[in-house]
Amino acid sequence: MTLQGDTVKKSHKAFAAAAAGALVLTAGATAAANAGTSPAPAAVPAVDVQAVPETVVQQNRISAGASATAVSAALAKCQADKLPFVTVALVDRFGTVQALLRGDNAAEHTIEAARQKAYTAAAFGAPTSELAKRINGTGPSIADLPGTLFLAGGVPLKVNGVSVAGIGVGGAPDGALDEACATAGADAVAGTAK
Repeated sequence: MTLQGDTVKKSHKAFAAAAAGALVLTAGATAAANAGTSPAPAAVPAVDVQAVPETVVQQNRISAGASATAVSAALAKCQADKLPFVTVALVDRFGTVQALLRGDNAAEHTIEAARQKAYTAAAFGAPTSELAKRINGTGPSIADLPGTLFLAGGVPLKVNGVSVAGIGVGGAPDGALDEACATAGADAVAGTAK
């Protein structure tokens, strides 16, 4: 349907009036917010999305309890091995930290190293010690990807063969020691994450 002559002019005037009114309302809300008071927010109805395979993605995650168990077991293994200066991180497959435990003598850099190893293992679904073997040559490689660290110490956690999380340890004097601790953490939740 097309609008003709006067109808178009009326529509433009109505739109201009509505826009001016919205501007005044916005300015009033901003002034009230800046003054320390705010008007009651308008109720915005929720949009209900149909849960069908084409619109909703299901995601497996390691629970908070299992995450805490894993990082505690990994740190306990490191402490038993006389490695009190490590940090353990467990992240989901997108790199969001779910649990982090820093040893008593762990330096600041171990926090980021543990997180990056955990993310690298989760994202690639393989231990970081194995991934490090894939880096060769002098040109660009997977090691150039932001937020990743291709040093031993990261282990993926899988559910039904799909990587859903990663646990990483940083701070031991050798990556194999970091990985042994990370593996102990993963094994502690092997009943819920395979």
